[in-house]
Amino acid sequence: MATKMAKSFGAVLKLFHVVEPEPSYTAYGFTPDEFPALHAYQEEAKRRALSKLDELHSTVKGGLPNSTAEVMEGSPLHCLLTYVDEVKADLVILGSHGHGVIASLLLGSVAEGMVRKAKVPTMIVPASHE
Repeated sequence: MATKMAKSFGAVLKLFHVVEPEPSYTAYGFTPDEFPALHAYQEEAKRRALSKLDELHSTVKGGLPNSTAEVMEGSPLHCLLTYVDEVKADLVILGSHGHGVIASLLLGSVAEGMVRKAKVPTMIVPASHE
């Protein structure tokens, strides 16, 4: 959908993904080195996110040569809001995982936060259930 819209309006498509940060160990008096498996998991999550985003980007850059792709680590909502401001986006198209009401209440919803806090229109696209 985003690719079609960018082509229709002659817009630049910027693909962006946020990986949540590794948990802070300092509150418990530990360092990341004391939990190597968790650190390895975090590194693998970043590697997979970058790989998946690069794969997606390769499918759109032929038709949208000015498109970009970036992965950032941090709080998803904060990173998205900051990125949208930095690139002066006119529209945000955001995929929603569709975890449901309970998960949204317990974890918060990045999609809901974007709709409430973004300074530009935000379109939420539900997750595919194929």
